[in-house]
Amino acid sequence: MLTDIFAYRYLNRPIWSEYTELERRLLNQAFGIVKDALPYYDSNGKEIESNKIKWETLHDRLARELGVNELSQRCYSYTQKNYLGQEVPIAGLFSWDDVCGQFVNTTFNGQVDPDRFIKERLSFVELAMRLRGDEIAQANAKIPKALADAALRDAGPRLGLRLQGSEVDGVKAWNATLNSGFEAQVAELNERFRRAKAPLTYHNGFIQLALDETIEQNIAKPFWALVADPLWKNVDIDMKESLDRRDSNDKDPAIFAAKALESTIKIVSDTKGWTRGTETGASQYIDNLMSKANGSYLTVWEGDMLKDYFRKVRNPVGHGPGSEPMPKLTLIQTDWAIESAMSWVRTLIRRM
Repeated sequence: MLTDIFAYRYLNRPIWSEYTELERRLLNQAFGIVKDALPYYDSNGKEIESNKIKWETLHDRLARELGVNELSQRCYSYTQKNYLGQEVPIAGLFSWDDVCGQFVNTTFNGQVDPDRFIKERLSFVELAMRLRGDEIAQANAKIPKALADAALRDAGPRLGLRLQGSEVDGVKAWNATLNSGFEAQVAELNERFRRAKAPLTYHNGFIQLALDETIEQNIAKPFWALVADPLWKNVDIDMKESLDRRDSNDKDPAIFAAKALESTIKIVSDTKGWTRGTETGASQYIDNLMSKANGSYLTVWEGDMLKDYFRKVRNPVGHGPGSEPMPKLTLIQTDWAIESAMSWVRTLIRRM
């Protein structure tokens, strides 16, 4: 099974030229965040069996992608003297969190490229945070049923010993705590990147190169928060692909930003019940959003600007040029296309 990891996506995009104390601290701190997100031991010091399995899974997935059997040595053996003064062999296995911790926090010896060394270790952090994020998403998906069940219990007779208060409120509070805890861990990871002067950001399961700080805070961060909802899954996927292609200097990243924007327009039209089924392209879906009969979700001037994005950004690079020169956006134009798509997606979702 293939696993998407940071080290592979940015294989041909150098980020670090040296390993310094900043990078050592970052790796140690990031691993600490993982331990907070997926604790290996309970309050009594006993292994949490469900999380033990998750750590083993994380180890095996990353080891497979890096082409090694173990991230670090699992088995240990040594001898020690017993009370008779005899040498007695001792052998055992390190816990999975220990094996992963030894890998992430191993001392850099200069024998490998520092860029590769850091990326491979941050890949473990990425996989762990992705796994925890998926767990949170699954828990959130079950909340409507949990709330309905809690409402039935609230409405029924109070049999036996029960705590005071609404069970619905209890479910909401539990879910809010679950989400706020993970959001705080993501925020800490991104702050650790900033303090280590690493041009990275984590969002929705992936570590990627950050846009400049102003864009990141005012456009990208709100964008990723909105598309984390499962309804916008395809938008999330295409925008990540756009950024990965831009960062690795791959072909046509703007096309994927435009795909993300087009998906958003279609989802809004579908969700609002405005889609007729006869639309042949983005322009006609935009007409649905501009229609006075539909309440002018977009004004005419907004719709015209949005159509121009597809005419002048997506269409030239999305269609074969024939005998004409192959169209290609500059890096600055590509950044603009991605940032503009993010801004449009954000405003379209916020209006729902």
